Amino acid sequence: MARYALALIGFMGLATTGAALLSAQTPEPSLSEQQRSLISAREQSERARQRSNALLRQAEAASNDADRVASQAAALAARIQAAEADIKAARTRINIVNQLQRQQRERLAEKQGPMIRLIAALQMMTRKPTALALVEPRSLDELIYMRSILSAVMPEIERRTASLRDEVRQGEQLRLQAARAIASLDESQRHLVEQRRQLASLKANERIDTAKFSSDAGFEQEQALALGEEARDILDLMDQIRESGAVRESLADLEGSVLRPGQGQEPVVRQQQRDEDVARAYRLPVIGEIVTGLGELTSSGYRSRGLTLAVDPGAQIVAPAPGRVAYAGPYRGFGNILIIEHAGGWTSLITNMAKSSVAVGDQVVQGAPVGRSGSDDPTVTVELRRHGRPIDIAALIG
Repeated sequence: MARYALALIGFMGLATTGAALLSAQTPEPSLSEQQRSLISAREQSERARQRSNALLRQAEAASNDADRVASQAAALAARIQAAEADIKAARTRINIVNQLQRQQRERLAEKQGPMIRLIAALQMMTRKPTALALVEPRSLDELIYMRSILSAVMPEIERRTASLRDEVRQGEQLRLQAARAIASLDESQRHLVEQRRQLASLKANERIDTAKFSSDAGFEQEQALALGEEARDILDLMDQIRESGAVRESLADLEGSVLRPGQGQEPVVRQQQRDEDVARAYRLPVIGEIVTGLGELTSSGYRSRGLTLAVDPGAQIVAPAPGRVAYAGPYRGFGNILIIEHAGGWTSLITNMAKSSVAVGDQVVQGAPVGRSGSDDPTVTVELRRHGRPIDIAALIG
């Protein structure tokens, strides 16, 4: 019976520890929600890798250095987003394993309860000396009765202990899965650091080359910031930029000398894409979960004009479609914002960025790295407008 006593102490300790862990847990998403999130993260990672491979092929086929560097930067940004999605998937997987382990502890505690009570009863019975049972007929009858019960319940005890052993083996498998998920998380984080380093190096070289030809870049940036100071609100700012963009497009269509490279009328305007091209190719600029959709009430009490995504701190933000940077800088109440003019009267607004890596007048390809999210408030909002009217992005991206 000594080993039963030790087992009893161990079972009780495990049950107490499990209860303490359960009570300390805060409400969390259900297992099915976690599994959907894991599937979504893996799909986002796979799509980002496919974009990266396609952009690398574009870089290899590029006929000039500028196009090659732009495609390389976009490919690296896609690799960064793939690594971010991998990190999200690994963290979700860890959460799923933790939740399964907690559920297993609950099942184990439930199965242990009857066994603990039975072992305790047997222990109390064996504490009575056999000699005392011989002089007390009633005690002897009780002993015979208990032993007959024990012989009858032994098969059930063996069955339940076999079930407990199965639970222990499942627990070992869950621990191995948790270890693999942690290793996957570490590897994805290393990949993210390396991809960011490569992108920073590429962008540094790109800025050096661009500076040789963009003498008007500083002037354009000052003009854009002046518009921001004059605008009553962000909608007014977008209207002013839309009007100036329409004027620039009409001037670019006139016969005669072409505007200087710093004014950035090509290649977006010269492509003359149809309106539906942007809608068909549009995609979200960041890896994250949509928390607010178009027209929904935000935490501030106003209706959203775009999509707000919950993202990881420092998430990579990319251009959702090709276009020209019309505004890049801080704007009151919205953090650093970015306005990109696309072909056919389409305009994107990205707000709550920690920093921007592009300047006014820059031409960006779809997927080009344009900035990073912050750490204090890791959310990013993106709005899409066509001729000044808000468009539901969720409908475009399915």
